[in-house]
Amino acid sequence: MITSIMHDDMKSFEDLAANFTNKELGTRREQSDRYPFVPFDNTVLDKVRELGFLGITLPEDLGGIGQGIGTLCVVLESICRTDASLGALIFTNALAQEILLQSGSFDLLSDPVSRGRLIACSTYSDPEEHKDLPRAEKGKKGYTLTGSAGYVVLAPIAAYALMTARIPGQKGYSFFMVDMSQRGVKTSEPIFSLGVHACPVGDLTLDRAEAELAGQEGKGAAYFGEASSVMSAAAAAISLGIMRGSFDYALGYSNEREQGGGPIVNWSMIKTILADMAIQTRIGDMAVCVACSAIENRLPGWDIFVKSAALHVQEAACQVTTEGIQVLGGYGYMKDYGQEKRFRDAQQMKTLLGMAPLRKIDLLDRINAR
Repeated sequence: MITSIMHDDMKSFEDLAANFTNKELGTRREQSDRYPFVPFDNTVLDKVRELGFLGITLPEDLGGIGQGIGTLCVVLESICRTDASLGALIFTNALAQEILLQSGSFDLLSDPVSRGRLIACSTYSDPEEHKDLPRAEKGKKGYTLTGSAGYVVLAPIAAYALMTARIPGQKGYSFFMVDMSQRGVKTSEPIFSLGVHACPVGDLTLDRAEAELAGQEGKGAAYFGEASSVMSAAAAAISLGIMRGSFDYALGYSNEREQGGGPIVNWSMIKTILADMAIQTRIGDMAVCVACSAIENRLPGWDIFVKSAALHVQEAACQVTTEGIQVLGGYGYMKDYGQEKRFRDAQQMKTLLGMAPLRKIDLLDRINAR
C-alpha cells in the first residue's frame, strides 16, 4: 500500500485492483505462467479493459480515466503482488501512451484507446541501445518502415505497435505508429522469456509497412527520455508489488509451517530473514512514494529522484525474492508456491526501460551535469 501519497480516488483504485486480483488472478496465475505453451488468457485482459486499467493516465477526452502516475503505481503494485505479468502488460501499454502524449500525437491515441486496443512497444530497452533500427522512408502517402525489431512486448496480441526507426539523412530516431494487421508486418511466434510469461513478447519484421509519424522527425530520444523518467516510477511500483507479494507469502507460510514443536516464524534465523524482507519492502514503499510526489510536484531534479528509486527498488526486489525462496526451503523452488515465479519476474523487471548498468551510467551523467 503506497499510503503516504494516497487520496480518496487512489484508495478506490487500490481497492478495485485488489478485488480484481483476488477474484481473477489468484487461481489463474500458475496456468497463465505456462504461456506460450497454452493459449493467452483473454478473459483477464477483457476484465482489465473493462475496469479502465489500460488508460489510467490518459486524459478523459482520449478515452482514458485521467488519473496521475500515483494511481497507476497503486494499481500496478496491487496487481503485481500476485502476478507481475499483468502488471508488465499494463505498463507496456501505458509507456506507449506516455510516449505519444509527450510527442503531442493525440490523434494517434484516440483511435486505439477508444476501441480498447493494446499498443506494443520495446519496453525492455532504450532505443539508443539499438544500432540497427528499421529504416523509415517518406512517400506521397506517408511513411513506410522496413527492417526488424526484436523482443517487442505485446507484439503477439496488440493491434498497434509504437516503433522506432531512422529516417535517412536525419539525426536521431523517430517514433511511428504501425497497424499490426497490415500485410507488411510479420510477427514471430511468442518468445519464451525468463519471467512474466503471460505478458507476450515477439519479434517483428517490417516490409514497407505503412506507418504514421508520432511528433516530429528525429525527436524520438527526447520523447522517450521524458516518458521513461515518468514511467520509472511505475517500473518501481511493479518491483515493489513483487517484493510485497514475496514477503506476505513468506510471512504467512512461516506462521503456518510447524517444525520442532511450533511455527518456524519463532526461529531466530527465519525472523532475521523476514525482518530484512520487511525493511526492504518498507524502504521500497517510501522510494515509490517520493518518486510519485517528485513527479506530480515537479520538484527540482525530479527525474533523478524517480530513476534512482526505480534502480534501487528493482535491485532490492531481486534480494527480497531470493530470501522469500529461502524461507520456504525446498518448497520455494516449486511452481505451486509462487515464490520461484516472483524471483524470475523480479530479475526480468530489472531490464524495464533499458539495461540497468546503462541506466546507472545515464543517471550519473545527469547528476554530474547539474
